[in-house]
Amino acid sequence: MSIEVKIPSVGESVQEAVLAEWFKQDGDTVRKDEPLFVIETDKVTLEVVAEADGVLKITVPAGETVAIGAVVGSIDPADVSAAPPEKTESAETPQPETEAPQKAEQAKAPAPAASKTAAQSATSADKIPLAPSVRRLVAEKHLDVSKIKGTGPGGRINKGDVLLYLENAPAGIPEPAETTASGGEPAAPVATEERKPMSPIRKRIAQRLLESKQNTAMLTTFNEIDMSRAMEIRSLYKEAFKKRHNVSLGFMSFFVKACVQALQEVPEINAFIDGSDIIYHNYQHIGVAVGTERGLVVPVIRHAERMNYAQVEKAIVDYVAKIKENRLELADLEGGTFTVSNGGVYGSLLSTPILNMPQSGILGMHKIEKRPVVIDDEIVIRPMMYVALSYDHRIVDGKGAVTCLKRIKEFIENPERMALEV
Repeated sequence: MSIEVKIPSVGESVQEAVLAEWFKQDGDTVRKDEPLFVIETDKVTLEVVAEADGVLKITVPAGETVAIGAVVGSIDPADVSAAPPEKTESAETPQPETEAPQKAEQAKAPAPAASKTAAQSATSADKIPLAPSVRRLVAEKHLDVSKIKGTGPGGRINKGDVLLYLENAPAGIPEPAETTASGGEPAAPVATEERKPMSPIRKRIAQRLLESKQNTAMLTTFNEIDMSRAMEIRSLYKEAFKKRHNVSLGFMSFFVKACVQALQEVPEINAFIDGSDIIYHNYQHIGVAVGTERGLVVPVIRHAERMNYAQVEKAIVDYVAKIKENRLELADLEGGTFTVSNGGVYGSLLSTPILNMPQSGILGMHKIEKRPVVIDDEIVIRPMMYVALSYDHRIVDGKGAVTCLKRIKEFIENPERMALEV
């Protein structure tokens, strides 16, 4: 008897999802707990795994919007050993053997290295199961996937792993040869366009940001932080910290702990407006903005006021792993009272973060950059970071916002103050 493959529930408020991508094809053999497909809702992305061994039959193609609980396929628990071999993208769309050498000759570029790498990529890709989007990227870049470390379930390689490999790979990865015009000159680039529907997450992000701009009296105050002492402490204790807690010591835990204490001193920034009332929270649920391929998500570190540095770092690492493996749940995104966003990881020097409604405050971190500053009437070079605090002026006065950001600055510049609570 066939086992139905259904769209799982991801929360009471979610009624439908987009079947974003099948990892398998119709007629493929699947194993229990092997990822079958990924769904997107307006809040989370989630992988769905097989409930049993068998042969997969797909009834709903990728790209369709389906209701929660809808049947999108089935698994026939027949003898797996008797099932037909899995299809691969390279087997379905074989490339002419002479095409690559011809293009390389036209471009007057040496072809043997590129051809060898492409062959290695195809061989490795055939042996290692890859999602279609990952397989396309590997083929485009002529990569040997055996050299790429997978961080997905069971060590499976995802698109993020490939992009990280490309960022860290040494020079020499072959690029596809450019086509040339008849005169030997490079052919003029062709202007092309591509139209894609917005994903549910991107639609939700757009809606939320527009609501925030229209429905709050948002204002931003700025300051700069000397990161010298925080960097010194991190350098001194990072090895002992990792040895004891089995997690790296990053700057985000410093900022989360600093925000907790600053919010306790200025509680209105940790509060919500509800109609004509103000709801004050006697706890700090800190959201940490994380960029993903499909958009920005903000998982929440609950009761950060009860956590030490190691617990904060572990919570962040766990969320990053869940995001990479498409295991983030709706409950992970709910209940935040304040948000921290680190644009510095992308190289941002200064920006104005937008409020994450119904929250009344969000802190924007930026990249650390050495700059000349005046200390004790002398010009010295220090690692400085600009920070920005956006707040809802309906509930937070300028004095409270400036005081909060100043306290965060004081805590980061002298982390010992957080331990002493001064």
